[in-house]
Amino acid sequence: MKAIILAAGLGTRMKPLTNKLPKPMVKVLDKNLLEYKLESLPESITEIILVVGYKGNIIKKYFGNNYKNKKITYVFDKTISGTAHALWQAKGFLKGRFIVMMGDDIYSRSSILKCSKHDWSIVCKPAKKSDGYNRVVFDKNQKIINFVTPETFYKTNKKNGLIFTGLYSMTDEIFKYKPVKLKTKNEWGLPQTLLKTSKNKDIKIIKDSFWISISSPNDIENAKLQLRNKSFL
Repeated sequence: MKAIILAAGLGTRMKPLTNKLPKPMVKVLDKNLLEYKLESLPESITEIILVVGYKGNIIKKYFGNNYKNKKITYVFDKTISGTAHALWQAKGFLKGRFIVMMGDDIYSRSSILKCSKHDWSIVCKPAKKSDGYNRVVFDKNQKIINFVTPETFYKTNKKNGLIFTGLYSMTDEIFKYKPVKLKTKNEWGLPQTLLKTSKNKDIKIIKDSFWISISSPNDIENAKLQLRNKSFL
């Protein structure tokens, strides 16, 4: 089984830390963001595909072609046009079930393991009202129908809902669907494309309270505190 890590972004909001490094190589405590993910991969993952772009050669030079007996394949995304576009660059390497994760987030070992056991799944964190991340919307049959802002979510919901963490499992059937272009950007989004599959696939919702999203330099200190207090690895 393969794990695809989307690590091509420009890291604009992480400047000045990303002036000389790609965002997934930024360190938190004693490891860079990519190392946290690679160390948490289950034994069932035998190959890692890194979709790289901005300063991608730094990632390739650091990790080489193997990580703890797991082969690493590099795919260079030259246009950096969203998560669906990035995944589609690796289309030729993917057969059957695989997992997808973001290069700049930190996930628990248990959530990655659970995710890897399903053909179709997304990992979600139970939200607090103060969380500014988009919420998952379900229909009456508990099928995913949308991802919306907290403001939109609370217009029709009293509960705090679930935040999608960007950790998925899926199969190569995803490539039968046309990537969905975002309304506000010249990018193609993987979550939005996944919504198309929910009409035909049973997407498992995996809840996990541990997820660290790194969006700006201010998030680094918060990440350090969480990592010191959690034994998720």
